Amino acid sequence: MSEKELLYVEDSLGHAQFLQTLANTAATQLSDNTLKEKAGEVECKVKEIFEGFMRLV
Repeated sequence: MSEKELLYVEDSLGHAQFLQTLANTAATQLSDNTLKEKAGEVECKVKEIFEGFMRLV
């Protein structure tokens, strides 16, 4: 893997972590149960994506 490709992977991992943090924050701060549940689902999906990236590295 080239250095540039590794930078893309690092960037993708950083974005996935950031999205997971945002979804977690939303899930803890929302008062509407439906939105809270959806934010939790997004957090889980982003976590799966992050773990998938980690398996490739």
